[in-house]
Amino acid sequence: MRASAIEGLLAMSSSSSNRLAIIVMGVCGCGKSTFAAALAAERGLDLIDGDDLHGESAIAKMTRGEPLTDDDRWPWLDNVAAALADSVRSPRGIVIACSALRRSYRDRIRAGSSGDLRFVFLDAARELIEARMQQRRGHFMPQSLVESQFRTLEHPTAVETDVVTIPAHLPLGAALKLAITKLSV
Repeated sequence: MRASAIEGLLAMSSSSSNRLAIIVMGVCGCGKSTFAAALAAERGLDLIDGDDLHGESAIAKMTRGEPLTDDDRWPWLDNVAAALADSVRSPRGIVIACSALRRSYRDRIRAGSSGDLRFVFLDAARELIEARMQQRRGHFMPQSLVESQFRTLEHPTAVETDVVTIPAHLPLGAALKLAITKLSV
């Protein structure tokens, strides 16, 4: 990674703390966990997979192929926001993979987090996601929930200036480079 791109990523954080807080978002199978891990490793930041912040009942529901309701999601989103805000546990910053499909979910995370927060939206075509989900093994999210993910998804709009969009079909290295470039603007 070029030093100037890395410095640009650092510049996006608040000037008072240089602490980064990034949500990597998108539908199931778009590559959130992989991308978030690569970004966190590149910057030496802590990483949390948002799936690990779900309650047992939510995981059980998804495992059964039942879509979550907003009532199921609010406690999870509060957990995500709390993890983002925990500067004692993650003083340099944190990257969290979290679907954050609706604007109201992103707003909930924004309200509960502190400091400069950015979102990286991995935008994927349904066909790509269906193909990836057919190959996925060992994850609680079944392919049958792809449709509900796309029904729930509200693409970020221009008023959400803290969101950058990256095509999910890009190779990981290219997607990471593009995200760092966009985040540093």
